[in-house]
Amino acid sequence: MRHTSFIALIVLSLGVVGHAVEVYVRLPLGAAVHPYMRATFEGHARLAIYTHVFASPLALALGPFQFATRLRAALPVLHRWSGRLYLGLGVLTGGFAGLYAAFNAFGGAIARAGFVCLAAAWLFSGFKAYQAVRSGDVASHRRWMVRNFSLTFAAVTLRLWLPGLVASGASMAVAYPVVAWLCWVPNVIVAELLFNKTHNLAAQPTPAGGRG
Repeated sequence: MRHTSFIALIVLSLGVVGHAVEVYVRLPLGAAVHPYMRATFEGHARLAIYTHVFASPLALALGPFQFATRLRAALPVLHRWSGRLYLGLGVLTGGFAGLYAAFNAFGGAIARAGFVCLAAAWLFSGFKAYQAVRSGDVASHRRWMVRNFSLTFAAVTLRLWLPGLVASGASMAVAYPVVAWLCWVPNVIVAELLFNKTHNLAAQPTPAGGRG
């Protein structure tokens, strides 16, 4: 990952984490969301929503640093403990809370299906990443962690897509079900394209007279 892209990843991730803490610590539940969503926040799964919005930002805050090669090499113990917090508290706790809350999401069946699939994919990819590292398959662990963080990053892309769609003239009732899928499906596609690009570059033959 290029330096500028990595910095952007950190800034966007921590920006959303800071926003979540500001909104959900200092304001009543649902106070900073659209009025149509407020009834859902107040009437359903309050504990699940609070659990999700406090556990999931931990994964968003820790995630980018798990991909810092120099940090991982210099402080492997920190990398392992950070990974345990990321998967155990951020993904596992935040994922199950999000899965429960998704069944009551604003936006009807399409939005609920989108967020249920997101939570399920987040939990599954986190389990596969954990399973891979426990078996010693570091390469597979890294691939699953990239997939998992692409889903974690849905917290950022949701907040980029939704205002854009509403500003373009779409009503909240139309925009939110679309964003329930748009916030994470393209992220996973980009992750898979990244894997294919890396694989193709690695598979290219070394030019004659060159060094591998």
